[in-house]
Amino acid sequence: MFKSWLNLFLQSDCPLCQRSTPSTLCEYCIKQLQTCRLQNPSYLWQQPLPVFAWGMYGGSLKRAIATMKYDNQPAIAQILGQFLGEAWLLSSPSPQQQVTVVPIPIHPHKLKERGFNQAELIAVSFCATTGLKLKVNGLERRKATKAQFGLSASARQENLADAFALGADFHRRHPNTPVLLVDDIYTSGATAKSAISTLQHSKIAVLGLAAVASAHQVAGKK
Repeated sequence: MFKSWLNLFLQSDCPLCQRSTPSTLCEYCIKQLQTCRLQNPSYLWQQPLPVFAWGMYGGSLKRAIATMKYDNQPAIAQILGQFLGEAWLLSSPSPQQQVTVVPIPIHPHKLKERGFNQAELIAVSFCATTGLKLKVNGLERRKATKAQFGLSASARQENLADAFALGADFHRRHPNTPVLLVDDIYTSGATAKSAISTLQHSKIAVLGLAAVASAHQVAGKK
């Protein structure tokens, strides 16, 4: 009886549906998120920007990412990072490749405003799941860019020009394995390309980008 009372006391509301749950997200919302999972997470793994994505950006996954970022729910990042890590272990396009994981950084002003970098939290969980090496400060964002939404391709590129620089982790010593960037959403690729350019300018090899969600349609689906 006491245990039942304690479990009830420890439950909170799911941030996505407000159902009572002892976990970060309720079982129903976890199942809804799983419907967004891609059967082939490597469908965009090709040059010049190889992308590995756990799910399609829409529905429950889009809502979960927005809730995480804008409703102060950083714990959702642990779940999304675990999903991404499990997919990497099962379907990695480079299963034998040792990599150094680097999250896409956000500008210090945005970090202060939001309180956390969602890409960093996802990367921490991703590495806890995969066992891959993490360098949280491999890159730093030195330019406060405008929101990319609604910008043309050329405007996106100009917006992100010189946005990144090597972070403290790579100033001291460059990684001896290729870098795998991690972010929450892959859309136009402009952000990842700018980060890759910064790394490659310092002769640091980049394997690709691992993202929780891709906004690019799978071939044959509308």
